[in-house]
Amino acid sequence: MQKDLGNYRKSYDKGTLLESDVSESPFKLFENWFFDVDKHFPDLETNAMTLSTIGLDGFPKGRVVLLKKFSNDGFTFFTNYNSEKSKSILSNTKVCLSFHWEGAERQVIVKGYAEKISDYDSDTYFNSRPRGSQLGAHVSMQSSVIKNRKVLEDSLDTLSKRFDKKEINRPDFWGGFIVRPIEIEFWQGRANRLHDRIRYKIKDDMTWNIDRLSP
Repeated sequence: MQKDLGNYRKSYDKGTLLESDVSESPFKLFENWFFDVDKHFPDLETNAMTLSTIGLDGFPKGRVVLLKKFSNDGFTFFTNYNSEKSKSILSNTKVCLSFHWEGAERQVIVKGYAEKISDYDSDTYFNSRPRGSQLGAHVSMQSSVIKNRKVLEDSLDTLSKRFDKKEINRPDFWGGFIVRPIEIEFWQGRANRLHDRIRYKIKDDMTWNIDRLSP
């Protein structure tokens, strides 16, 4: 099978990213972009991001996860610590996050180091989750091979009965990671493929060097 996609073309004309729009902190620009996209494109899952890691087999792998917190410290998401992605992170803490906001013709690429957050912070978030999601965290031995879907459904039914009218505590194999960035690139689509690219790179004094990159 062969399909030529050479004629798939789109002109980008929904925004600009000029030096006058850039703040000293990439987190401030990220906040502005995030909530602008969230406001104008409510059907998008604005906090969806691609997490790329280097696997134990030496291959890179990307998958979509959900951003649950961002601050001047970094970007936080939650997962099963026994999952493939977690094992990859614990083996090689260098990761990349990529946000693609198609409606706004924007991308943000974050390069940094991932580390586990505190048990307290993981507990706090876990306790805020819907009960079904809490049960799901207990049920899923993420990335492990299972016979069929019935295995999950039976496990969920068993746990639902066990925890009936009881508090569901966070399993010790589930929690958060924070990605502390060393580089953040903001990409705004422009006409004629002359896109705007602004890159922040952290310096030794923890301030940011700001450069415009050629598209």
